[in-house]
Amino acid sequence: MLSHSQTLSDQPLLESTIGDHFENTVARFPHRDALIEVASGRQWTYVELNSDIDRLALGLLALGIERGDRVGIWSPNCAEWTIVQYATAKIGAILVNVNPAFRIVELEYVIRQCGMRMLISAPSDKNSEYTSMAREALASCSELRELVFIGDDDHPSQPGEFTYGTVLDAGKDLPPLDLRGRMDQLSSRDPINLQYTSGTTGFPKGATLTHRNILNNGFSIGELLHYTEHDRVVLPVPFYHCFGMVIGNLNIYTHGAAAIIPGRGFTATAALEAVQDYGGTSLYGVPTMFMAELALPDFSDYNLSTLRTGVMAGSTCPAAVMSRVIDEMNMVDVAICYGMTETAPVSTMTRSDDTIERRTSTVGRTMPHLENKIVDPQTGDTLERGEIGELCTRGYSVISGYWNEPEKTKEAIDEEGWIHTGDLATMDTEDYITVEGRIKDMVIRGGENIYPREIEEFLFLHPSIHDVQVIGVPDEKYGEELMACIILKPDVDVLTVEDLAAFCHGRLSHFKVPRHMDIRESFPLTVSGKIRKVDMRDEAIARLAASVESEQTIV
Repeated sequence: MLSHSQTLSDQPLLESTIGDHFENTVARFPHRDALIEVASGRQWTYVELNSDIDRLALGLLALGIERGDRVGIWSPNCAEWTIVQYATAKIGAILVNVNPAFRIVELEYVIRQCGMRMLISAPSDKNSEYTSMAREALASCSELRELVFIGDDDHPSQPGEFTYGTVLDAGKDLPPLDLRGRMDQLSSRDPINLQYTSGTTGFPKGATLTHRNILNNGFSIGELLHYTEHDRVVLPVPFYHCFGMVIGNLNIYTHGAAAIIPGRGFTATAALEAVQDYGGTSLYGVPTMFMAELALPDFSDYNLSTLRTGVMAGSTCPAAVMSRVIDEMNMVDVAICYGMTETAPVSTMTRSDDTIERRTSTVGRTMPHLENKIVDPQTGDTLERGEIGELCTRGYSVISGYWNEPEKTKEAIDEEGWIHTGDLATMDTEDYITVEGRIKDMVIRGGENIYPREIEEFLFLHPSIHDVQVIGVPDEKYGEELMACIILKPDVDVLTVEDLAAFCHGRLSHFKVPRHMDIRESFPLTVSGKIRKVDMRDEAIARLAASVESEQTIV
């Protein structure tokens, strides 16, 4: 039996635009809570949120933004981010998500690569001074014509600069029919969003997503989570990433639920306080976020009784963490979502009626209206069930391509429309998929293929280990050897080489026992909370070469 699955659905795909679908939701739930920003105390009902979206949309029209123009947003999470997302969708501008961690070189690359006309920017954040970099980009990039700064601060008026409030007021004399006329020109298959995927080498690529891609993906996720207008979803995940804007906003607003922004960035305390204070029924996060919440000294003091579900995505989750989330956070229906930006983003998901074992050991089954298969990375042949190979996805969610990069598009998407994920996975006889890791993360030791996730799951059971990541490092004899990078639990001072070796002895094959161990305070993370194994590997190689005392060898 071949590793191929396709999920059919009685629910047809949505063929409306994001703006039209949102207005349908507003008509159904006009006076229900739509958006709550905890830090400022601001709240919007659906009709109020739609009014602010239309004000901004008309302002953008007044400034001359055309259908297909690229409008960037460069900001941590805030209510304005959501308003910009829907305002640009209504006028057919392509929203360009700029990573808040970008610096001037990366920002200018994105502006030039996509031909960005306008950049909407936060003035500053704890880690970034956006204003000066945005102005430098305006001066050096001929494509960029306007800067819009979010916030109430007075910025020196320079040519091409506007405050967010100025743009809101710019369209006050335009008739609402102008906006309606623009919306009527749009198609569900129009590109509406560019997300620059972070690569390990070179500059990022602009994944081009349509209304149809992301609206349907968000809607399908909400259906499988059984969202209704009574749900209140706490979103500590970044909006610049698909997790925040698709699994988050587009999912929530297709079902009349409320989005709660606990802060500009993630803190475990703010996330749990938002659940407790606003009656959150759903909580999102990558595994490291949930681990941070569970590790709070006063975790048991939070009232999380309103929670019933949530989404864990972004990277594989240790089974022990998933079990604690279900048991201790009341998230009995929590789902694992798997995918990539290029699949809008979710291609597999667990269901609420799946067993705990399924939800802790797999990434679920294929999403409605999509197909998945496991292929031999070398030959492209579909493998038998249970065999490890590359996971490929096909269907409505696959991007139309990378912006202005046809060759890279051909490398990722084959002639039959399958996108090759670069992830190693297996599919069982009941269509459940287990991700074994990235192809590039697979370690080949003396001819043996080793999948780090298997070892990580095992080492995570050690009573002294809070978190662990296994990587490959160069070795003269075997080509590669395993290193376990470990964060100890707060009450543990020392983990000896002998302890770890004894824990592994007789329970792991000898070639799967890490030869090297590195005790760390933290792991390198992306802004969205994903662990950067490529950075960890580079650091480990440098430490080995320098014979840093903290590196230990398991004999």
